[in-house]
Amino acid sequence: MSDSYAVIGNPIGHTKSPLIHGLFAQETGQDLTYVVIEGPLEPAQAFAGTVRNFIAAGGKGMNVTAPFKLQAFAMADERSERATLAGAVNAMKFHHGRVIGENFDGVGLVRDIEVNLHQPMAGKRVLLLGAGGAVRGALLPFMAARPAQLVIANRHLDKATSLVEQLASGDSLTACGYAELESMGPFDLVVNATSASLTGQLPPVPQSVFSPHGTAYELAYGKGLTPFLRLARDAGVQGIADGVGMLVEQAAEAFTWWRGVRPETRAVIDRLTVPLN
Repeated sequence: MSDSYAVIGNPIGHTKSPLIHGLFAQETGQDLTYVVIEGPLEPAQAFAGTVRNFIAAGGKGMNVTAPFKLQAFAMADERSERATLAGAVNAMKFHHGRVIGENFDGVGLVRDIEVNLHQPMAGKRVLLLGAGGAVRGALLPFMAARPAQLVIANRHLDKATSLVEQLASGDSLTACGYAELESMGPFDLVVNATSASLTGQLPPVPQSVFSPHGTAYELAYGKGLTPFLRLARDAGVQGIADGVGMLVEQAAEAFTWWRGVRPETRAVIDRLTVPLN
């Protein structure tokens, strides 16, 4: 009998997870099924009940997407350091009656940047825009990549400062407001982790943050040339990318965690990529 996995979210009709994990299973010869679950938005405890029902039916693991990452964090019996810092869980594994929570968003993002885009962060100046869950999930993997400077810029400075204080990692990690970016010069890597592109908007950043020889990375994917990427291109940046590689790489991390075998990701990324034009 096949092992059973799922993705849960609401809305969930747009998800690429069944396709991605199905391709991974074919490539690695794993016998599994992967289904889509539209989780209930209310009452609040209904999410945990839905997960428990899946476990009772023999479910082995689950990907978690919006808006349930906080509920998944709350119901986990064990959490990784990454998930704890993020305050959110995007993958769960069920083992001997216990729910183990992980967050692979950040490690998937770093792998896409460093391996797929060939842009190692060691010794570089890196700018993260935003201070929400996506940035919280990315911080530990980004720090492990050893950038010379990692700056978190956010509309509300206190939110960014709070993240820096939680890590207490020294001078390489700093926080600032958007207005301060004008005087900070270009960065080797600028990552837009705000929600602005989801509504066709642009975070208030100056063109001066971009280096023509650097990389501009948009976490949103499948939307073509977003306002953020258009700003980067207008600034002369040649290296622009959206988050489809992160999507596939974090899925590969979850698959490896569940199955003990790492799938290849290049063909899957190519299949899902929307041209940026």
